[in-house]
Amino acid sequence: MGNYKEITTVNQWKNIFDESKDKAILVFKHSTTCPVSAHAYGEFTAFNNSIESYLVKVIENRAVSNEISKDLGIQHESPQAFVIANSDVVWNASHWKITKKELDKVTALL
Repeated sequence: MGNYKEITTVNQWKNIFDESKDKAILVFKHSTTCPVSAHAYGEFTAFNNSIESYLVKVIENRAVSNEISKDLGIQHESPQAFVIANSDVVWNASHWKITKKELDKVTALL
């Protein structure tokens, strides 16, 4: 894949979250020091991104990660992935449940 944008500021996140009213988005929260997250990152980057996709490095951008948890009302985990449509989470998963197959399946329904 490699075709994703990194979210590094809370303002960026707010704008992206607002844009999810008009189009579905995928957000992947990644810990750059965790082997499980490294595996999930491989699945995320192998995914055929049929929707706008974003990456948040949770250690480097803790404020963004915390704001996402707050705005979505979902407790932080890492790794963690969300599909958001109409400003609402329509799918989320964490750890080993983040797979290319699952991402393909869920985004095909949008």
